[in-house]
Amino acid sequence: MKKSLLILTGHSKGLGRAILETYLSKDNFEVIAISRTKLGLSNPNLSEISIDFGDLDVLENELSNLFPSDEFEEIILINNAGWIGEIKPVGSLQVKNLRNSVNINLLAPMYLTNAFVTAYKDSPAKKIICNISSGAASKPMESWGEYCSTKAAIAMFTMVAAKENRNSHFRFFSVAPGIVDTQMQEEIRQADELDFPQIDRFKSYKENGDLSSPELVASKITYLLANENEFQDVIQDVRNFDLP
Repeated sequence: MKKSLLILTGHSKGLGRAILETYLSKDNFEVIAISRTKLGLSNPNLSEISIDFGDLDVLENELSNLFPSDEFEEIILINNAGWIGEIKPVGSLQVKNLRNSVNINLLAPMYLTNAFVTAYKDSPAKKIICNISSGAASKPMESWGEYCSTKAAIAMFTMVAAKENRNSHFRFFSVAPGIVDTQMQEEIRQADELDFPQIDRFKSYKENGDLSSPELVASKITYLLANENEFQDVIQDVRNFDLP
């Protein structure tokens, strides 16, 4: 039986860690996991690579090493790495942080998606690209200019790629994970209330137990990718379906 391959970014914490654990529990999957920080896990099916997506020169130099040419039954790329960015209104944003947000949330997954298609366009394997987006991609939120804009852009990029490859063996998804109990939510709750008018609402999500667990969301994403024929649209939201 041929092995399958998952290439996953942002695997060291939060949703990415939960996705990692889900796929490592499948004996038929090899995983290449890319984050700024390695976990140091001992697993024969796991290869960890340390890359800071804020530095695109490093990513560009490593691209050729991220897509093995072995024969696989299925090949999946999940661009999960992301950053909420600077939670401040337009006019108070720092140029360095703007650049980092665009690099991490938009350009890095664009680089990886492009390289994935190049590497596997002739492979007969089942091929899926899943870019983790956000409900913020279609809903403007005060002080989230960096995050909303970059997530909207990666969603559009994913739809363009899907349209270009509609007659190929590639499937493309832009998946909103909902509001997940991760470090990103902690950062949002620690924002300055003068900069972020919605902060009380986000604090209430935690207080009222309204946040989804990373494990549940990882299970839903895994189900979607394993049953991709049930999901025809590129834009998906895990809140719109339940696990069987």
